[in-house]
Amino acid sequence: MRSPDRGVRRLAAGGYWRRKMAGLRFRCGIGGLFKVPATQQRRSRAYSVSQDFAEVLRKPKRQLTKLVFPLQELERQLAPDTRPSLHLQLFEPSLEDIARADDLFTATDRHRIEYLSSAVRLEHAPDLLRPEVCFIGRSNVGKSSLIKALFSLAPEVEVRVSKTPGHTKKMNFFKVGKYFTMVDMPGYGYRAPEDFVDMVETYLKERRNLMRTFLLVDSAVGIQKTDNIAIEMCEEFALPYVELLLCPW
Repeated sequence: MRSPDRGVRRLAAGGYWRRKMAGLRFRCGIGGLFKVPATQQRRSRAYSVSQDFAEVLRKPKRQLTKLVFPLQELERQLAPDTRPSLHLQLFEPSLEDIARADDLFTATDRHRIEYLSSAVRLEHAPDLLRPEVCFIGRSNVGKSSLIKALFSLAPEVEVRVSKTPGHTKKMNFFKVGKYFTMVDMPGYGYRAPEDFVDMVETYLKERRNLMRTFLLVDSAVGIQKTDNIAIEMCEEFALPYVELLLCPW
């Protein structure tokens, strides 16, 4: 649940991120970890699927499992954790959930998926009532590439990606039909925008319709010091967030 006073709470001068980067110690513990619960209920509605996903569904069971449920194989490699405060739950959607998501990200005349606008300040962001989700992470971790992949069934939507760290300088807003808005945030760390704190931290702290923050982590290097700051900031602002581990393959 969102903290009732999160919109009016103010931290010490300079912003949470700037104070942390100035030399406060890094806490390695993740603390409370928000996870999206898997929905396993069967639905009566039939969802259309794209041609690519239909081809995946026709693959042999073992190959289908590795493609659609890769975490099942990863779960066997996870070390058990005895801390009662840490609740770890793998996200394993059903095939019907995946088909529904496939349908959600397919653009049609009645279900428009499009770029809306960009902003460098919260006051410049589009005034929208629909829920928002945002993607944050280190520079060049793959935020824009992930959003581009999500919009693969809406090829007319231009999502600019680059191998150069710090390519995204603004908050970019994308409309997903009448359901929600996705926000591609500038990366933190190397070559982050000079006004990153005023831009991103203010958005996270004060955006009223922000429902979920996805924090992307590079699996090749693991959680870095700047990632720990981002995790602590989400905890401090009482943001519902999910960590996404991006694999290079």
